[in-house]
Amino acid sequence: MSKHVLSLLVEDKPGLLTRVAGLFARRGFNIESLAVGASEVDGLSRITVVVDVEEFPLEQVTKQLNKLINVIKIVELEYDASVQREHLLVKVKVDSATRSQVIEAVNLFRARVVDVATDALVIETTGDTGKVQAFLRVLEPYGIREIVQSGLVAVGRGSKSMTERVSR
Repeated sequence: MSKHVLSLLVEDKPGLLTRVAGLFARRGFNIESLAVGASEVDGLSRITVVVDVEEFPLEQVTKQLNKLINVIKIVELEYDASVQREHLLVKVKVDSATRSQVIEAVNLFRARVVDVATDALVIETTGDTGKVQAFLRVLEPYGIREIVQSGLVAVGRGSKSMTERVSR
């Protein structure tokens, strides 16, 4: 199995996300990451889906997604041809002995402290999946209290846009 990042341009209609997720679920595919948000075109949203599946079953799902009337366009984003990022908020246990060590790790990973309490720090970072996972491994020995992580968001490199030929 291999990870695939799909970017879907869809009409912003109620129930569409359920139908999209249902296509993956009916085939027994686990969605590893899902992010949805507005696009640069009014009335259209972008869904970024990360799924771990073989090529042929993915092709079948893509064909079925294309049949959904509210799906405008689907693009598979290759790692080298796209910019991919995750957003992470993590609450880490600290005390007077460990606070400076955690802040040093924050600086090393170009993250930032967004909330300070006497016994915890809330830290924010953005990066590719590898950076986010490495950061969590560094913080783990201090005691992670909470993690809130976005789904992967991705956009193709270069000047081309998914919405170039979309008329609204």
